[in-house]
Amino acid sequence: MLAALVATLLAAALTVGVIALLASDDPPSPAGIEAQIYVQRSALLKRSLEQILLLPREGRAADRGLLVFLHSRTGDLDGPRTWSAAVTRALERLGPAAPAVLLLNGGKSSFFHDRADGPWGRYVQREAIPEGVRRARTKPGRLAIGGISMGGFGALDLAASRPGRFCAVGGHSPAILTSDNFAAPVAFDDAEDFARHDLLARARRGDPYRGTPLWLDVGTEDPFRATTAQLAAELHRKVHVWPGKHDGEYSRSHMDAYLRFYARALAACR
Repeated sequence: MLAALVATLLAAALTVGVIALLASDDPPSPAGIEAQIYVQRSALLKRSLEQILLLPREGRAADRGLLVFLHSRTGDLDGPRTWSAAVTRALERLGPAAPAVLLLNGGKSSFFHDRADGPWGRYVQREAIPEGVRRARTKPGRLAIGGISMGGFGALDLAASRPGRFCAVGGHSPAILTSDNFAAPVAFDDAEDFARHDLLARARRGDPYRGTPLWLDVGTEDPFRATTAQLAAELHRKVHVWPGKHDGEYSRSHMDAYLRFYARALAACR
């Protein structure tokens, strides 16, 4: 009974509640940031997707590093545009320390992993990231990955599948589910699909991010607070718990802290 109630609440957070995460707007083009919007044809997904690349005008491209930032579940809105304004403002405030940022498109509800409607995980790793690196002209190995809600889960899952590929990993209000409430078909196709991407089970077998700076944060009123704290405990890592809900206001209020974390990790990565 309790598990069913929790599953209902979490499914609501991933469906109706997603509206609160959205305030989509076109990426601004302030003097310090160049916004490149391009359409990428994915041979794996057999579809075209709009990507947004934010390039600081200061500093050498090769020295900046690239942050791959994954969006929250978007409903009918265009994912990369959801967070473009907030990320751009945070990059502006970082000044010369700002990395390049690829706001990578994950469709409406892919959760950034291979599933019945397409190989989303392979598309990210084999197509979208290499194209972003090529366009940003950064070093291929100087990569960080993070995201919000659905994107937070995706960043953690993708980084766990390729240990050592990223200089830093971040899950911000990550949508971490359990076997009792995996929210099929919203986040996963079925129980078998969930089992292949169960972050908590993977963490119990060992830390897949060993040696990599990891950021986890969640709001005090977030329905994913317990699972985020559980993941941090399994990994023996820190989790930032701040006042707030699973919504855009919470995430935008901490965007500066997120970008500072990635900028420091990328600068130190060799």
